[in-house]
Amino acid sequence: MKKGNLILISGPSGVGKGSVIKGLIKQDNNFVLSISVTTRQQREYETDGIEYFFISDDEFQQMIEKDELLEWAEYAENKYGTPKKMIFEQLEKGRNVILEIEVQGALQVMAKTDNLISIFILPPDLDTLRNRLTKRGTEDNDKLEKRLRVVEFELSKKEVFKYRVVNETGQLDKTIENILEIIRKDAL
Repeated sequence: MKKGNLILISGPSGVGKGSVIKGLIKQDNNFVLSISVTTRQQREYETDGIEYFFISDDEFQQMIEKDELLEWAEYAENKYGTPKKMIFEQLEKGRNVILEIEVQGALQVMAKTDNLISIFILPPDLDTLRNRLTKRGTEDNDKLEKRLRVVEFELSKKEVFKYRVVNETGQLDKTIENILEIIRKDAL
């Protein structure tokens, strides 16, 4: 059986990574999303084990100590990490595993992993990104400003990724198709 591909999708908060990934999975049932662990508070519309596995700081620290995470990072005062076990099981089954990881963690994965399709999703411009984050309404102004300060660092790392795709407003289907095309051409 042919092994699956590991696909890393990253970019700033609010760029549409989640919407793009949902579209990819809808287009091709051989894609599976790696579910991260986080110490962040669960939002009312989220389900544990679907968007994230919500765990305590102590549980997160234990995973680090047992080397159970492919990568981990602290972002906006919360920790996020990618459990290894599920990823490797799915790749062995021939499934294409999508990692949706913020830039700091993505850099760790790229440093550790050779066989990887890395894609950075960009906003059309910074004003659009700010509007998307504001409309989400998931953070108070303080946390929103912290996220926006991180964007400059994240955008400075876009050249490290093999591919860069702009998610234009109102063009989600086109963005998904562009990414599918990249994956088809680059499949290992």
